[in-house]
Amino acid sequence: MFVCAGCGTELTAPLSRVALPVHAHHGGWEELHPPLMEPATYAVEPLPTGPPWRPWEEVGEEEAARQGVYVPVPHVSFGTRDRIVIAPGDSRSMTLILDKCDGYCRGVDGRSGPNLACDGCGRAVATRVDDCGDWQAVWLEPDRVARRPSGRPGGPPPGWDDLTRPEHRVPPVEPDGRWSLRWHAAIGVALAHLVAAAEDRPVALPAGPVAELLEHAVRQYLPTGPDALSTALAGPALPPPRPRPDLLLVPRHPLTGAPWRPSHDEGPVVPLDSGVWAYLAHPGETSPIPATGVLPEGVLRDDYPLPPSPACFLPAHHGAFEATLVGLPAARALRQRGARWPARIPDAR
Repeated sequence: MFVCAGCGTELTAPLSRVALPVHAHHGGWEELHPPLMEPATYAVEPLPTGPPWRPWEEVGEEEAARQGVYVPVPHVSFGTRDRIVIAPGDSRSMTLILDKCDGYCRGVDGRSGPNLACDGCGRAVATRVDDCGDWQAVWLEPDRVARRPSGRPGGPPPGWDDLTRPEHRVPPVEPDGRWSLRWHAAIGVALAHLVAAAEDRPVALPAGPVAELLEHAVRQYLPTGPDALSTALAGPALPPPRPRPDLLLVPRHPLTGAPWRPSHDEGPVVPLDSGVWAYLAHPGETSPIPATGVLPEGVLRDDYPLPPSPACFLPAHHGAFEATLVGLPAARALRQRGARWPARIPDAR
C-alpha cells in the first residue's frame, strides 16, 4: 500500500504492481471512460508527464532525448517522473481540493495540479482524473507518498502464463456494438512500433483475426507495394513460426511491459497490448449462449443472435500513434530518411 510521506496516513488499499497500460494517456474525445487500472493494482509511469513544458527550440535534440522525445514537437514535458496510478476505488483517506478541480465538462482533468489532499495532514498528494476523454484514475505524486507493506499475503506476480487465461483477453467490440476504446488506443501504439520496425516499408499481415481487424489501420500508416515484409503472431503457448518472418507481433509482459522474445532471437518485434494480443492469439469461443442440456460437450447452438458489429473499420488512435512514435529512437532515423512519419506533431504526454 501507499501512505502519506508526511504523516503516514494510509492512502490506498493493498496493491500489486502491474505494467502501465499502453492506453493510459489516450482516450476517446468527449466520452466517459471506465477506470484505467484493475482493482488492487498499481502501475508507474517512468516518463515525465505534464507541466512544466519547454519549447523544442530551447530544449534541443539531446536534452529532449533524455526526456524521451526524439523528434521535434512544439513543447517537451519536464514534469514529474515515476507517478503512480491506481483505480479511484482503491484510494483512501484523501479529500478533493475544491479550488483545483477544473475540467472540461464532465469531471476533473488535473490541469491545476494535485487535487487530492491527505486527510491526516492536508498535504496535496495525488490527482484525481475522471473528465470525458480521460481514463478514470488517481495519480499519486512519487515524492509525497511512500510504500509500506500491508501485512497481507500477496498473490503471485503476473507472468506470461496469465496471457493464456480467458479473462485476460480483451474483445475488440464493446457490448453496445462500438469498437473498444482500449483497442482503439492500443492499435495506435502498436502501429507506431510497426512503422519504426518496418522502416516505413510495406508489410503483409497474417491471415485471420490479425488481418481482419488491423488491415485497415495498417494501410493508413504504411505504404502498399511489392516486397512487403512478412509478419506473424508469436508468444507464449504459440508454436514458433517457421521460417521466421521479418517481424513478430508479440505481447508485452503483464508485469514489466517488456516485449516477449523467442529464445536466442534478436530479430525485430512489434509489441502489442497483452490483452489485445491474447484475443488475437487465443480468441476462444465468442458465442453469447454456450451449449447446454443434452447437446454434446463442445457443440454450440446455431440459433443465438449475432454479436454486435461496428459499422466501420477499426481505426487507430492517431494521438496514441504520434505520441508513441516520437518516443522511439528509430523515429529520428525515419525523419532523416524523409519518411512521412513522424511529421512535426503536437505535444505528447
